[in-house]
Amino acid sequence: MQAVEQRVAGWLVRHRTPLAILAVVVMIVSVAASRRLEFVRSIDTMFDRTDPALVPYRRMLRAFGSSEVVLAAYVDPDLFSPSGIERLRALTDTLAALPGIASATSLADTPLGNRIIETDTSPTARRLVALLEGYAVGTDHRTAAVVCVLKPPASGPSQKSAAAQQDLRADAIDRLRAVMAGLPSGTVAGEPVMLRDGFAMLKRDGNLLGTASAVLAGAVLLLSFRSLRWLAVPLAVVLLALWSTRGVLAVIGLKLTMVATMLSAMVTVVAIATVVHVIVEFRRQRDDGLPPAAAIERTISILFWPVVGSIATDVIGFGSLIASRVGPVHDFGIMTSVGAVMVLVAAALVIPFLTLWGRYDTDPQRAWGEGVLELGLDGLVRRIVRHPGPILFASTLLVAAAVAGMRWLEVETDFTRNFRRSSPVVASYDMVESRLGGAGVWDILLPAGEAIDGNVLGAMARLEQRLRTEVTVPDSDGRPVPALTKVMSLADVMAAVSPISLESLQSTRLGNWLVTGALEMIQSQVPQLSRTFIGRDPDDGSTWLRVMLRAHERQPATQKRAIIDQVNRIVAEEFPARADRPAGEVTGFFVLLAQLVQRMLSDQWLTFCLAAGGIFLLLAASFRSPLIAAVALVPNALPIFVVLGLLGWAGERINMGTAMIAAVSMGLSVDSSIHYLASFRRRLASGQPIAAALETAHQTAGRAMIFSTLALVVGFLALTTSGFIPTVSFGALSCLTLTGGLLGNLVVLPVLLSLLAPWIRPGCRTDTNTLHSSLSATAARSLP
Repeated sequence: MQAVEQRVAGWLVRHRTPLAILAVVVMIVSVAASRRLEFVRSIDTMFDRTDPALVPYRRMLRAFGSSEVVLAAYVDPDLFSPSGIERLRALTDTLAALPGIASATSLADTPLGNRIIETDTSPTARRLVALLEGYAVGTDHRTAAVVCVLKPPASGPSQKSAAAQQDLRADAIDRLRAVMAGLPSGTVAGEPVMLRDGFAMLKRDGNLLGTASAVLAGAVLLLSFRSLRWLAVPLAVVLLALWSTRGVLAVIGLKLTMVATMLSAMVTVVAIATVVHVIVEFRRQRDDGLPPAAAIERTISILFWPVVGSIATDVIGFGSLIASRVGPVHDFGIMTSVGAVMVLVAAALVIPFLTLWGRYDTDPQRAWGEGVLELGLDGLVRRIVRHPGPILFASTLLVAAAVAGMRWLEVETDFTRNFRRSSPVVASYDMVESRLGGAGVWDILLPAGEAIDGNVLGAMARLEQRLRTEVTVPDSDGRPVPALTKVMSLADVMAAVSPISLESLQSTRLGNWLVTGALEMIQSQVPQLSRTFIGRDPDDGSTWLRVMLRAHERQPATQKRAIIDQVNRIVAEEFPARADRPAGEVTGFFVLLAQLVQRMLSDQWLTFCLAAGGIFLLLAASFRSPLIAAVALVPNALPIFVVLGLLGWAGERINMGTAMIAAVSMGLSVDSSIHYLASFRRRLASGQPIAAALETAHQTAGRAMIFSTLALVVGFLALTTSGFIPTVSFGALSCLTLTGGLLGNLVVLPVLLSLLAPWIRPGCRTDTNTLHSSLSATAARSLP
């Protein structure tokens, strides 16, 4: 009775033409289906959908629509003059009239009108300007900002798709940017601007970088095997796997997020690594004199279980990212897991047909200089067999020195550092950070009762005073300085326009009447200002008051967390939950991103442990040996720790691309170990000594590792040209970890096998009649 892998190989070769036709059909259907894929461009998609941090943020969106605020800023040396205010008013009216803009508010819209410039003679003007400094005007009194609120998404039966709504947002921001481009230092900033530019960049990168990485990897394969046919085979597998993956994602309704740019590269990695092993083994079978049909059938039979095991480890490594609480990382785990499975499908549909179709250029050739590579691999094996102990000791010292740097790892908390310094996003945030009180925008939501009276405003004023004085950070000399550059609420507006202090308005009927009258005046004269600070949650009809906070964005992660903790503590003390009202809530972009980057680091180790544990169990069951499973993990885990340690030594910070590298690299690099162990154990099973078995593994699986790693590293270099820094980090670190994995599998793995051979040899002959049989022994039985 034939083994499973032999029956599968024979069936694939016999039915190669119908399978190729099926591949074309799958390609056409997938391309059509993938047109429905959409990018999602909202901050809340970066979190687990059930994350409690999103509850107050979504409440703020419902009550105030604050995520749709854009600051249009410019510099006017004569801002505080009648002509300067008139220019600001004209600009405000122009921006308010643009399509997609719901309202625009500036310093020119206060109840004082042009008298707002009379700060030397009018106490009210002086208080209003002080109130708006760091919000609508810079402390230099030369920088002006128009606060633009984008129109909310359409609702109802005629509601447009999410993509159409996002395009309307992008058009509105582009119109704002076009108007501001004609002003001195004119710029636009805000969360919608950052998301609009970021996703436009990612959408462009997704097509460009995927193509570039495939072309670069293909060029390396062409130089390595000097065969147009064997250039076409891996590229066909890549294209079919990639488009079928996108088709599956569209069918299941998954939307692309900010890390989807790397999907093409990941599919390319898995596909090329798989096909290169096929190329090297097919060439070996042809060198042994087998005709093409018999050679490809034998190749598929030998590599069947190693390839299936490799894809399974990829799925486990990628799938571990699903456990992440960071939305894009979670979705990326689903996408790449689907992609790995589709690589297996694409290889089965494409490789047999393209290998045997026609007679031109049938065989892959030897690369220029491959003879030198062969001698080098033999020499490496001899040194490993002679001196395994010293090599292992030296490797351990080098790894330990590098890993020591991990204690200095920090998380990148400045979201603008996800873009290159030349990006307009960074330029706009530089202006906001330096001139308008900091780019860290966040909020406190306070529950209001049936009426907003003097008591409520007084409580808000006390809260604000504590925030201004008690929330501190150490300066360069270690002395505490205020951490919040702006604290502003309705109480400040009332204090600025009312001649009566808030203290005298509390707990009196006359005071409450005056508060009501002042609120009505503000709502009639400056409606947008009142809507900024008073909101109603349509879900439950509750009324909320808003305290707007500003802080500097460019601070260490520990300092940001300390600031947020201080604010949370003070809010909990001043506005605790009571029977008649909920507690005050702290939320906003600043808070969410601080939590996001903190979770990235913890999730990285969670997903890495899940990937390592899952792969260990799979290998232990497949090889029927926990020892072999552990041996396979060591050379693939070490490069990850080394790379992260080197990042710590270099002072580089972890971003979203870095946070995925551990689990992804584990899934990718262990593929080579599976092929190496399969080749090594086949030779042991045939009676060869340890040295000969290692030599054969180096010349077959090891040679394929070198070619595939070279192709993949060159292909991944395309990612380093992206304008999105997490993509750049992911590409660069992938190159490093793939190279480290290659060294680990060519040096550390054979060293461990040489030292542990007495315990490995007895288990090399295993039953191959079930799926859980040894991957290597099943392949060995197909040899003559």
